[in-house]
Amino acid sequence: MNALPFITLTLLAVTAAVGDEPMNPTIVEKDGFTVIGISARTSNTKEVTDDGVIGKMWGRLFQEGLIAKIPNKADQNIVAVYTDYASDHNGDYTYILGARVTSDTEIPAGMVAKKIPAQKFAVFTSDKGPAPKVVPALWMKINSLPKTAVGGDRLYKGDFEVYDQRASDPENLQVDIYIGIK
Repeated sequence: MNALPFITLTLLAVTAAVGDEPMNPTIVEKDGFTVIGISARTSNTKEVTDDGVIGKMWGRLFQEGLIAKIPNKADQNIVAVYTDYASDHNGDYTYILGARVTSDTEIPAGMVAKKIPAQKFAVFTSDKGPAPKVVPALWMKINSLPKTAVGGDRLYKGDFEVYDQRASDPENLQVDIYIGIK
């Protein structure tokens, strides 16, 4: 996962057509877990401007080797969390970029720990392709769905992306996006 700094997750700036194929998420119950990583407050509106922080956070994650500094990692995956929503996908939220951990007793300086509660999730899988295209395109599809079309009402408490072994090539990656639902 060494080339992911090229990810620019400008969630609303995708110029590709969203497409009309139906979205059929997998519904899963997931145990709670904790993520440690770097965080910033942002919004989808901010992310389509030069003030967007998500792409810069990915660059920092790799340039500073921050994943290696996170203790007690549960696996080798990178996790991007969307939490503390002010309202819904149109409002501000906190973006945390890091890793799932087995313990949050050691939090490196400049990082935060966030507990994602056990809940039900609708899991969407991106197409394969370049990160700056497929991840924002999937978010655009998710955010354009009616409130209940994801398998239940969205909670807007803790959504996340998992960058596993399928994300080792940023030009041809695939990610899962977990959307918290009632």
